[in-house]
Amino acid sequence: MKTVRFHEFGGPEVLRHEDVEQPVPAAGEVLVRVTATTFNPVEGNIRLGVMRGPIPVDLPHTPGLDVAGTVHALGGGVEGLAVGDEVIGFLPMTKPGAAADYVLAPATALAPAPKSIPLADAAALPVVGLTAYQALFDHGRLEAGQRVLVNGAGGPVGGYAVQLAKRAGAHVIATAGPRSAEAVRTAGADEVVDHTTTNVLSAVTGQVDLVLNLAPVDPAVLAELVTVVRPGGVVVNTTVWMPAPTDEDRDVRGIDLYVRSDAEQLAELVALVDSGDLRVDVARRVPLTELPAIHAQAASGAVRGKVVFLVPHA
Repeated sequence: MKTVRFHEFGGPEVLRHEDVEQPVPAAGEVLVRVTATTFNPVEGNIRLGVMRGPIPVDLPHTPGLDVAGTVHALGGGVEGLAVGDEVIGFLPMTKPGAAADYVLAPATALAPAPKSIPLADAAALPVVGLTAYQALFDHGRLEAGQRVLVNGAGGPVGGYAVQLAKRAGAHVIATAGPRSAEAVRTAGADEVVDHTTTNVLSAVTGQVDLVLNLAPVDPAVLAELVTVVRPGGVVVNTTVWMPAPTDEDRDVRGIDLYVRSDAEQLAELVALVDSGDLRVDVARRVPLTELPAIHAQAASGAVRGKVVFLVPHA
């Protein structure tokens, strides 16, 4: 089968398109015929080798944390899935990913794919959708009537976070640049702050219950965000190279989010997609052969929105 992988850590040029043996599922595993995968920024850092501590991978390594595809074969003991089922999932970060014709996945990581959107587009849901869900509800404990500030709402995670927070009955304040402001409003934000022209802290009138920081802001700016949180509130931060700020005197918690694969939560998100309550946005659909080019564009900051890689099959 064909795969894209790297044999040494480095820039996008280390990614190679090559032939490998098709894997065989062990007990508890599923062999998925890949329809699509995506680019997630953390994959660029894994390729560079700067994540070897928290995310150790064996070389050569195939990227592609998101997968959308069909069940091709089942390992022993797998129940609830059948050959031909359309599935999506968030694959283990330390194992070979879905930038390939086929990929092995733990059966426990897979959820039925949405029926209302193309299977390839569904690859844009798992990692960023689960990040938003876990930030808001597992860690932020968001409830109806609360106020949430989504800092950096213009990116893929932010789009889901705004939709999910609004659907939960929260008042959503979102920061976004001019290019993404309208999309953030469409997602349901009650207030949109242009962070390119406005000081976010001065624009937030009244304290919030939760700050979700998705933006690689200056550490001083991140530290200041705690001041807009009410006593007992929380700051959830996805830019984990900068610790989330806390304020013990006011019982404001700071949480650094490491997203985890959760098929039950993913199934909840799929149900919302199929009910029309959650929109999956795809910025670009490109062939898998363009994966090195997208990695290069991301390194220069030129990738906007969610890029889906289509995996052709003869």
